[in-house]
Amino acid sequence: MADKQALPRVTYSNVAADFGPLHDWLDVELPKFRANLGGACPNLIAGAADRDGTEFTVTSPIDRSLVIGRFVDAGDAAVKRAVAAAHAALPGWSARPWPERVALLRRFASEVAARKYELSMAALFEVGKSRLEAVGEAEEAVDLVNYYCDEMERNQGFVRAMARAVPQEETRCLLRPVGVFAVISPFNFPVALPCNLIGACLVSGNTAVFKPSPGSSLTGKLLMDCALSAGLPAGVLNLVCGESAGPRLAEAPGIDGFAFTGSHEVGMQLARLALTGPYSRPVIAEMGGKNPAYVAASADLEVAAEGLMRSAFGLQGEKCSACSVAYVEETVYDALLDLLVKKAQALVVGSPENRATFVGPLIDAAALERFHKACEAANRDGRVVLGGRRLQEGAYAAGNFVAPTIVVDLPEDHWLNFEELFLPFLSVQRCRTLAEGIARGNRVQYGLTAGVYAQHPEELEFFFDNAQAGALYANRRSGATTGAWPGYQTFCGWKGSGVDGKGGLGPYHLPRFMREQSHTIMHRG
Repeated sequence: MADKQALPRVTYSNVAADFGPLHDWLDVELPKFRANLGGACPNLIAGAADRDGTEFTVTSPIDRSLVIGRFVDAGDAAVKRAVAAAHAALPGWSARPWPERVALLRRFASEVAARKYELSMAALFEVGKSRLEAVGEAEEAVDLVNYYCDEMERNQGFVRAMARAVPQEETRCLLRPVGVFAVISPFNFPVALPCNLIGACLVSGNTAVFKPSPGSSLTGKLLMDCALSAGLPAGVLNLVCGESAGPRLAEAPGIDGFAFTGSHEVGMQLARLALTGPYSRPVIAEMGGKNPAYVAASADLEVAAEGLMRSAFGLQGEKCSACSVAYVEETVYDALLDLLVKKAQALVVGSPENRATFVGPLIDAAALERFHKACEAANRDGRVVLGGRRLQEGAYAAGNFVAPTIVVDLPEDHWLNFEELFLPFLSVQRCRTLAEGIARGNRVQYGLTAGVYAQHPEELEFFFDNAQAGALYANRRSGATTGAWPGYQTFCGWKGSGVDGKGGLGPYHLPRFMREQSHTIMHRG
């Protein structure tokens, strides 16, 4: 068996790499990890275990009888203590020279790197991620923290000399931390998305109370272990878990800002909440997407079908960047659809414990109900050409498995073409021209990602000039609308996908966690 240190690096783009050694290693290690699941995991406040609240149990969507662990839904007093701990740690942390914060965050990234396979296996069982999705996410988490450290260094702590009105006057402009952030993350990327928010928040000099999705509490606890091992001072980062802990944290006195990834509904609630009180508070939010893809008559249809398939059905469609509507020029519609259906038919659905699995289970009963509703509407108002059913026989019986689904002939204004589904569900629509398709795709309330397949330069230029989304991709085999990586693609939500027109993974993320100040000194002449 290969040495763990020599295993290949996984990203969302290197889909053609040889991952045989990694699969061989996971074949041995996954059963061991599974056997050790089910333990009790308290919250962490001011560096100490905290059990104040109501215990809840998390089970795996792969097998609902498999207990991931027992966690604590933090009570009101516990949440308030966590906020108080973050406030107590704030003066010392924000006063540290920024190079010291960078050094500590790099140590945190090193700890995540050292435990990336443990974090990956936790995500696999908690979320139902395929092996490569899970390992790739942990790799991304390491790169996210290091990228934000790089940005702090590149900008020299965000201090800049300004012009002088007179020779004796010296002015500098600087960005300073906001204070205590509530960091609230979703289930689907339980390692990378917290690191995206926590890394930027802490390196900027803020402190935080971290509330993961209840179903990904184990990865939340493991990330806290990394923070402790890295030597982050007590109270700089605190963990509170549970369903009711989220609203308690959002409404807790002393929260100076919100860093959130999740649904549009909850994100807008936080944005409105942040405007109450004597002054507004910053909200850093990414709130989902519909993510159309467009296929022109000039496209390489083999590449287009592969990219659509990967973006629609990777991680069971439970990605905010998943492609769920494709607009295809009518002259190539039938050929593209035929290729797409064949590729999707070949996907293996099942437990990600198996190396061949590409599509794992849906996260919970609510997702299954959403799938049932979408398929019912598709059968009534369109035509399902693939999937459209829950898988419950044999090995599927214990989990939340459904078949990847492709639907055609839906009316142009059907709700399935507009609402975020978070499912392995793709609507394929005909359009007369690329321009018509883009105009229709722009009608959604979201604006996170979009993709195009076209060979003519003027078509690509039209797409980049007119697609209303923050992350745009052209001719990508590895994913029509998915696959952003820190330092390579920024991940910014327009319209209902964000609140401020800026996003993570790029050079404008850190300033979102800071506020501007100028210092002017008059020297004796």
